[in-house]
Amino acid sequence: MVLKKFHVYMSSFKQERMIRVYLPVNYHESNKRYPVLYMHDGQNVFEDEGAIKGVSLGLKDYLDQNKVEIMVVVIDLNPEGEERINEYCPWVNGAIAEKIIGHPVSAGGKGEQYLEFIVNELKPLIDSKYQTSKEHTSMAGISLGGLISTYAEFRYPQIFKRIAAISPGYYRNQEELELFVRNSDLSGVERFYMEFGTHEIRNDKLNNEFTDMIQSIYEIVSSKIADTRYETIQNGEHNYTSFKKRIGEVISYLYSDL
Repeated sequence: MVLKKFHVYMSSFKQERMIRVYLPVNYHESNKRYPVLYMHDGQNVFEDEGAIKGVSLGLKDYLDQNKVEIMVVVIDLNPEGEERINEYCPWVNGAIAEKIIGHPVSAGGKGEQYLEFIVNELKPLIDSKYQTSKEHTSMAGISLGGLISTYAEFRYPQIFKRIAAISPGYYRNQEELELFVRNSDLSGVERFYMEFGTHEIRNDKLNNEFTDMIQSIYEIVSSKIADTRYETIQNGEHNYTSFKKRIGEVISYLYSDL
């Protein structure tokens, strides 16, 4: 295993951001070109050390132990103020978000710029620097990372062929996302994975409301993509201790044909 870390300048936001790249176990002994999975919240993906709350997905160990032959490229989140919300929400938060949060919100709306960085700056850099299979690019994310990953699939279906939305925070852009998905051509998308836990939110009524919103997006998606999967995670919670237990299933589904 090799884990590379370096900074890349984001033109849209006029700042540098840490990028972390996982290279498969036999990368340097092979001439093979590898599928690439892009993920968000980069501090929380590979190792517990440096993770925001001290617990990560532990993806480095999982990929090493199972010898999964993919590259994973992660972009660190911006911890300043509401910038994570701004960057992972394609639209300014809507009426449903305001109702759930309980007060007017003005966050969101920079998601398109964030994706432009990935598509126009980061991906070309990664493809030029590493042995990538340029036509086999996917994306996965958790919570709001699931929102921006889902949007990326519809916005750039010719690029991101496989998507995983783990406990997606669609509620912040529910109205716009439903409309956008209905009007999208997803004929080129290969696989779509979505999951949500039964205990993501302590309030059962609200957890059910979130489940309904997420499933409404899934119903539209599954009508447009042949290979989709939805998992209800029994006792699944909205934290990395829970996500860590689930990530293997996600990777397995996305890349079962490798």
